Amino acid sequence: MNQKIINLQTDLNEQLNFIDLEIDNEIKRCEKAIEITLKAKENLKNVVIKSQFKSQDEEIYFFKEIKPQFTSKIIYYNSILKIEMKKPNGGNRILKKYYNNELIKLKSFFDNELEFYKYFRSGNNYLDYKYFLRGKFDVKLALNSYYFETDTNFSTSHDYKVAKILANDLIQLYLENKLIMIENKGTTEKSQRQPNIKMMWTGSKVALTELLFALHTEGAFNNGAADLKDIAEYFEHIFEIDLGQYRRTFLEIKARKNDRTKFITTLNEKLLTRMNNSDEVL
Repeated sequence: MNQKIINLQTDLNEQLNFIDLEIDNEIKRCEKAIEITLKAKENLKNVVIKSQFKSQDEEIYFFKEIKPQFTSKIIYYNSILKIEMKKPNGGNRILKKYYNNELIKLKSFFDNELEFYKYFRSGNNYLDYKYFLRGKFDVKLALNSYYFETDTNFSTSHDYKVAKILANDLIQLYLENKLIMIENKGTTEKSQRQPNIKMMWTGSKVALTELLFALHTEGAFNNGAADLKDIAEYFEHIFEIDLGQYRRTFLEIKARKNDRTKFITTLNEKLLTRMNNSDEVL
C-alpha cells in the first residue's frame, strides 16, 4: 500500500483523537471532525488519482478496506451532528423515544441492503471485481442513483455502501450508549450483579491518567467510539476517585524528559517478568 495513504490514515486518526481530547461539546466536536476528515479524504483522492494501483487486487483492497475508513467517519460524525442538533428538549421518556426512533432508521438501511450486508459481513470476495473495481459496475446489482453522480476515478459501485455499514455500526453503538445513560439516570439500583469485593485504585492518579489516555488512544472501548470524557467518568465512578484536571495531567506527562510512559513501561516489564517465570502457578 502507498506510504502516503498510510500516513494520511495515521494523521487523520491522530487529529480525531486530538479534537476528542480538546473539545467536549458534541456538536462542535462533530463539526471539527467533519472538516478534518473532508480535507483528509480530498488529499486521499489526490494521491489515488496521481498514482496507479499495481494490480486489481490492490485496487480492490483500497476501495473495500481503505477508502471506506475515511468516508465512514464523515457519515458517522455528520449523522451524530444531525441527531444532536435535532434532539428534543424534554425528560428521559422523550429522549428514549427519540433515540429509539433513530435506531429504527438504522434498521431500515440494513433491511434494504441485506444482501450486500450479508456478503460483506461474511467475508466473501467472489463479487469484489464488480463491487470494488472502478468502471466495473453492474446495473443489476442494486446500484444507488448517487453512484452515477460520483467521480468514477475515485469511486466504485459499492465502496460507499461499505462506509455506510461501518458508520452505522458506530451510530448504533452511540445511540445504544445514550439509551443506557438515560436508564442509569432514571434508576438508583444497578441491574447487574455486584462483585463480592470492592476494588480501590491504590496507584497514583497520574498513573491512572496515563492508562486512561493509552486505552482511549488504542480505541479499547466501544470499538474506538467512546469519548475520553466518558471513559474518565467511568474510571472515576468505578474506582470512586477524582482524576481532577486529567487533560492538564496528560500535558505534564507529555512534558516528561525521561520515560514519558513510565507506568505503562513498568506494567510491560513486570508482565514480561511474570510470563518468564515458568514456575508460577495461576
